Amino acid sequence: MAVHKSIGKIYIFALIFAILAGIGAAGFAAQELIDKDSSVYVTSRYGSTGNEVKKIQQKLAQLGYYKGSVDGIFGSQTLNAVKSFQRNVGLTADGIAGPATLLYLGLGGSSASNSTGYTDADVQLLGKVISAEARGESYEGQVAVGAVVLNRVAHSSFPDSISGVVYQAGAFSCVYDSNWYQPISETSRKAATDALNGWDPTGGAIYYYNPAKTNDSFMHSRPVIRVIGSHRFCK
Repeated sequence: MAVHKSIGKIYIFALIFAILAGIGAAGFAAQELIDKDSSVYVTSRYGSTGNEVKKIQQKLAQLGYYKGSVDGIFGSQTLNAVKSFQRNVGLTADGIAGPATLLYLGLGGSSASNSTGYTDADVQLLGKVISAEARGESYEGQVAVGAVVLNRVAHSSFPDSISGVVYQAGAFSCVYDSNWYQPISETSRKAATDALNGWDPTGGAIYYYNPAKTNDSFMHSRPVIRVIGSHRFCK
């Protein structure tokens, strides 16, 4: 009788082990699927490898934070670049490329539901700029600020991505002040979508400024195309 009980216990342990092994294998298979599918978000950190890491390295290189090889290996150089970027944009400098970091980089997320061809992260980032730079302006004035960002993306003298334009040194003072950390208004999100869909109230401006808030001689020297609210939009 004792022998039968021992055999029964052995069988139960073996069954449990097989189930756990199966779950583990399924987990590894699922992770492999996630890594292969670039449309699925993957958290990247020190030691990670793959296409997600390459995208992060490429973006950080474009923004001037990363000087190493774009090899898809999240090593010490990538870690330091991520931390430096996080510090500069007001995120916790933990070196982990999580959702907020990817949002600020203009990476991650699926294609925007408004069929603009930009990602959700691009819409969010553009909305964040509009919210910080044009809070209190008319709706047209908010769309106009978004249009300037996009006109820069298309212009040969500026970076060719929304995140590159936004984080270009000295381009937008709001990135470095308290407004940057305020919640994005729903109006600003909608204005970002309208700008991405092609509405440009400025007529092609690549600069704008508030004459009551800046004495910058370069900005004041630019030819004014339109005045919308407090902002002058220039070529």
